[in-house]
Amino acid sequence: MSGSLSAVLQTANSGLQAAQAALRATSDNISNVNTPGYVRKQVDQQQLIVDGVGMGVKIDGVKRITDQYLQGASLTAASESSRWSAVSQYLDNAQSLFGDPSGDGFFFNRLDSIYSAFQASANDPSSTLLRGQALSTTQDFLNEADRINSQIVSLGDTVETKVSADVDTANGLLEQISQLNTDIGRAKLVNADASGSENIQSQLLDKLSGIMNVRVNPRANGGVEVRSTEGVLLAGEGAAKLTYNSSATTPGYITAQPAGSANAEAIQVTSGELRGLMDLRDVELPKLYDQLGEFVNGAVGQLNAASNASAAYPAPATMTGRNTGLDLPTAIGGFSGTSTIAIVNAAGVMQQTVAIDFTAGTMSVNGAAGTAFTPANFLTNLNTALGANGSASFANGQLTLNATGGNGLAIDEGTSSKTGQGFSHFFGLNDLVTTTGFTNYTTGLKATDPHGFTPGAQITLRLSTADGRPIQDVAVTVPALPAMSDLLNSLNNSASGAGLYGAFSLDANGVLSFAGAPPTNAQVSVVADNTQRGAGGPSISQLFGLGTKEREARASRFQVNPILQGDPTKMSMGKLDVTAAIGTVAIRPGDGQGALGVSTSGDVPVLFQAAGTLGQVTMTVARYASEFGGGVGRAAAAAETRKTSAEAVASEATNRRQSVEGVNLDEELVNLTTYQQAFGASARMIQATKELFDTLLNIV
Repeated sequence: MSGSLSAVLQTANSGLQAAQAALRATSDNISNVNTPGYVRKQVDQQQLIVDGVGMGVKIDGVKRITDQYLQGASLTAASESSRWSAVSQYLDNAQSLFGDPSGDGFFFNRLDSIYSAFQASANDPSSTLLRGQALSTTQDFLNEADRINSQIVSLGDTVETKVSADVDTANGLLEQISQLNTDIGRAKLVNADASGSENIQSQLLDKLSGIMNVRVNPRANGGVEVRSTEGVLLAGEGAAKLTYNSSATTPGYITAQPAGSANAEAIQVTSGELRGLMDLRDVELPKLYDQLGEFVNGAVGQLNAASNASAAYPAPATMTGRNTGLDLPTAIGGFSGTSTIAIVNAAGVMQQTVAIDFTAGTMSVNGAAGTAFTPANFLTNLNTALGANGSASFANGQLTLNATGGNGLAIDEGTSSKTGQGFSHFFGLNDLVTTTGFTNYTTGLKATDPHGFTPGAQITLRLSTADGRPIQDVAVTVPALPAMSDLLNSLNNSASGAGLYGAFSLDANGVLSFAGAPPTNAQVSVVADNTQRGAGGPSISQLFGLGTKEREARASRFQVNPILQGDPTKMSMGKLDVTAAIGTVAIRPGDGQGALGVSTSGDVPVLFQAAGTLGQVTMTVARYASEFGGGVGRAAAAAETRKTSAEAVASEATNRRQSVEGVNLDEELVNLTTYQQAFGASARMIQATKELFDTLLNIV
């Protein structure tokens, strides 16, 4: 009899303890109904069986009510939301640099101001004031391009700083998550309530997912394992060390060194704020400054084309071109059509003409029979043709023409053409806008041309995945073989070049580009470049515009010709009358045809290379300005749309997760009543058992 009563008492006592534990859990739930990150909990109860007989209830522990699928969906959605939030924020900042499209200060509207200013000066060619205003308007446009470009580059620096800060934060979170694993494991070992630590750990995981996407799996002994996309352990028994690797010329990427390992490996970061920031630094912002550089180069190219087709009065005694980066025979090779160099006196009277027929390969002085020339002896033949009236020289990639005896020079572009540029324009002999570096990457080089780079010098290239993780660095040596095709072969060599992952190619205009091959679709960047084209000449990356370092400075390299800035009267306002006979006027002081040509240069179709959101296109500068401006706006709007969509998905995922993890007061009040009744029932059973014991004792 006493054994049965003891069993009843034990059963009632176990029920009392279970009800007390459940009441404590329910009370905690109700108390924390408004606590951020709190996950409701419940007591895990099991039937207690002894020798096949039910002996009450046992408590297996306190567990949090979670759904691993919903938690994973919530973390993934939060990562995407953070990614596009970062992209949207900085692209919106970048868009604002261009100004209000509806306002007069909008960057792309400044071209219209240039054209209007030159139109006004064409109407009154004698006005020094109008000439100065035209030059000032042009310089304002170039200054604004420099400002925008510099601030886009500065945004990239800000983004890089933010990436480093996010990596530091992620390292701190991984350390805390790992430490909490230890605390949770200890609590689980003794069936203690670990929900407090688990809630804190869950909040840390939420923060981590905002920075980078991770895979989270529960551990058998409590806590979680955090892994990268490809499975590298980031937090478990210890925390991995994340490092952001970047340089000024190569894409950034993240490496992880797992706890206890001496090796760090590059990991995929496909989402989170880190992905958004790295995309901004390595993709989105470079697109902007690359396209800005292409746009300004195209606009300046047309201004210079019109200026080189014009003539100044009085004509200048010297014309010095830009550094083409080429030797003269290579630069002359590939020209077609005709051009005329004229010597005029101070009054614009024709003294001598040298008509150059590039197609026929002849030079004709004053209409006489032509004398044959080749690219190799072009300079010698030109000096012979100029005779006592002038001279020509070539050094450091620049062609210089001189007139003697107080005379001046004027050039008629005629039909001459190479890469879409006339003779004077290609060499920059009469440029309105000059540059402080290489900005035009249509070199005109063909596969059969000499590459000109010093044999044995090296350019080191990094091949990377689309998200910036390095695949391989290759040091390409300039070959002793002389042709551009030989240099291409070295660049594309499978063993010592980029051939395993893509190919470099040279298009019809001499533009060098790289295309990655599937499945890696690698991108290429320049780690170092000590190559040189001739003595003191440009490197491969400078001449062809390879790498972000060259591209990011491109839009900041333009300025109005300092000679014209110092003296606007030297502007080329008129046109050379190539039909004028020797001894008759060929340049007139009141001629505004040249300035008129500058004012309409924005309406001339020009070839723009692939940059930013546009591929290689032929269109007017005005149309390209419209496309570029619209593209900037569309990119910002698209990022904002992605951000809004990602936030909506994240909100829905969070709501669904909360519907499982969150506290429902109605439900908890029902539980509270149920457990109170269970507690009371167990207490009454104990009381009844006590009374029965007392009765039995009294009988004895």
